[in-house]
Amino acid sequence: MTDVFLLWHSRPISGGDTDDKLIGVYGSYAAAKAAIDRKLTFAGFREHPDCFHIASYELDRDAWSEGFGVE
Repeated sequence: MTDVFLLWHSRPISGGDTDDKLIGVYGSYAAAKAAIDRKLTFAGFREHPDCFHIASYELDRDAWSEGFGVE
């Protein structure tokens, strides 16, 4: 099994919404953490340093295991 690491920046905005940005997909957790350090040098990211999230995903595996409701 091979995992990849998705780095997101998800900052709260008005109305309870979020401004989500996929920063990148990395081959290791350490590489994703290093990307955070690089992004913190840029405006916007440095003002919201606690809005980074790293998620691990297994390759070649369905993320949804069942259907969803339709209204």
